[in-house]
Amino acid sequence: MSSRSHVSSTLPLAVLLCASLAHADLKYTKREVKIPMRDGVQLFTALYTPEGVTEKLPILLCRTPYSVGPYGDGKLKDTIGPSELFETSGWIVAYQDVRGCYLSEGQFVDVRPHVPHTPDAKTCKAVDEATDTWDTIDWLVSHADGNNGKVGMWGISYPGFYAAAGMVDAHPALAAVSPQAPIGDWWYDDFHHHGALFLPHAFNFLSGFGRARPEPATTRPGVRFQHGTQDGYAFFLRMGPLSNANERYFHGEIAFWNDLVAHPNYDGFWAERNLLPDLKRVAPAVMTVGGWYDAEDLYGALNVYRAIEKQNERVDNVLVMGPWAHGGWARGDGEGLGIARFGAKTSVYYREKVELAFFERELKGKKGPPLPEATVFETGSNEWRAFDAWPPPGTIEKLLPFHPSGRLAFETPPERGSFDEFTSDPNEPVPYTQAVAIGMTREYMTDDQRFADRRPDVLAYTTEPLVDDVRFAGPLQAELVVSTSGTDSDWIVKLIDVLPDDAKDPEDLPKGTHMSGAELMVRSEVLRGRFREGDATPKPFTPGAKTRVTVPLQDVLHTFKKGHRIMVQVQCTWFPLVDRNPQTFVPNIFLAKEEDFVKTTQRVYLGGDQPSVLRVGVLPRAGGG
Repeated sequence: MSSRSHVSSTLPLAVLLCASLAHADLKYTKREVKIPMRDGVQLFTALYTPEGVTEKLPILLCRTPYSVGPYGDGKLKDTIGPSELFETSGWIVAYQDVRGCYLSEGQFVDVRPHVPHTPDAKTCKAVDEATDTWDTIDWLVSHADGNNGKVGMWGISYPGFYAAAGMVDAHPALAAVSPQAPIGDWWYDDFHHHGALFLPHAFNFLSGFGRARPEPATTRPGVRFQHGTQDGYAFFLRMGPLSNANERYFHGEIAFWNDLVAHPNYDGFWAERNLLPDLKRVAPAVMTVGGWYDAEDLYGALNVYRAIEKQNERVDNVLVMGPWAHGGWARGDGEGLGIARFGAKTSVYYREKVELAFFERELKGKKGPPLPEATVFETGSNEWRAFDAWPPPGTIEKLLPFHPSGRLAFETPPERGSFDEFTSDPNEPVPYTQAVAIGMTREYMTDDQRFADRRPDVLAYTTEPLVDDVRFAGPLQAELVVSTSGTDSDWIVKLIDVLPDDAKDPEDLPKGTHMSGAELMVRSEVLRGRFREGDATPKPFTPGAKTRVTVPLQDVLHTFKKGHRIMVQVQCTWFPLVDRNPQTFVPNIFLAKEEDFVKTTQRVYLGGDQPSVLRVGVLPRAGGG
């Protein structure tokens, strides 16, 4: 926990000064080495050292399952370090193939479980990502010429997991770590969201990544899966039940798909892949980075930060959240995503004013103000904010009850109970986007939701135009009272910012799209209904019985501007982003058959003694930044 105190405020562009670039003409020499681990396995590492620099330099380490290539003498990466800024400011940079990947020896294990250590990881005999990191750093500070004895780690997505796992029981030389979009708990990150499978992401990723490697090589086994169409909705609907994936395409050759099939509920397999309880005795300084529109690892970024904060009292632990899709802070300018616009080059700002400043302060001792506890971009108002805690102090919990006739209001729920009803058909599921795409689009989390609002199997609840700005901050949670005529169901909830009819179109808006009345998604999430009482204990619905279902939506920092409206949409299919729930309870949805998929009548209950509501945190403008 950071001991610093900051007033919550808007961050001016000059608040985080970037160090001067003193080595603008640096050239790098690459050295390829094999670093021995404590069990004798050697991990292939590419070590980049700038030429002609006389001062001692820190080492930056990135461990990856995605290749440290290009391989071979004289072949250098296009960008060396977290961004192009690091190439010109003087760093020794090491990239390592994790065990079992590309030219490293050993066996690869997806999200390798952490082995409990003594406080000194050096004495641990078993191996995991923490010990491999410890052994790597120990070798680097002894063998990398010209290093100053300090090491930093970074990584995005899977490499973000390795950065987070590698800082557990940290090596004394590890001074700063930045897990970026890290996997925190694989039941909630990437492929699973509250027990529901993110189908195209899992299928497409594993079909190219999940094949066994017979021996070290510079290429990955197998080829990219050929779907035969660019229409993912059509492809996955034609595939039918998940049980057809192995029969028609994978043929049992994808190890992790087989693991998904074998472990449909939260059990020991998943508990071992929950890194969060193990984030103890971590590096002295941690900067966790995430994107508000990261469909893959939003949960990971927020909860890695929280786990470190809770379990490490003396660690300088900070959070950075921007308006980005997965990894968007590391590429592009961050001015927009899909039709959403953010009013500034947010990714450039992060790379120049935040990321480089963090590592230069912690590893080079550069002077400058420390980062705020939370550096967070506020969507809607399009401003960077600084907070001394996350969620922000001063947030007030409020309820937004659903009302009849599609109303949403900060009012007492109606005394008299009623319900809204629709038919959910898993064979005609609600699409998650209007785009034609074979995978999970980067822009879907900011898509205009009018296409869904016009479906008869989507309920929408909307406020009147707001008379003042309303700012939501921190976690959101939908608390629904529902019933189904079936025995299983998914429940999807989306928070939406409805623009006024006189909203202007940006000049670069794609042809055929308009901001007038646009329904821009702010946050969305799915809960597989069978897990409403626990991820380890799936339970069928009793047909027709009122049942409470709670859907956590993760955190936000978003201002609904005056004249805008707040909308909540509720639906039960979201395809093919989420696999189809057959709506008949079966022990394992991965093994469901065609005949299990049935139409059901779904109800959401309003008012009375069991109202359906959205629980939010509202942060007043006065005194809250």
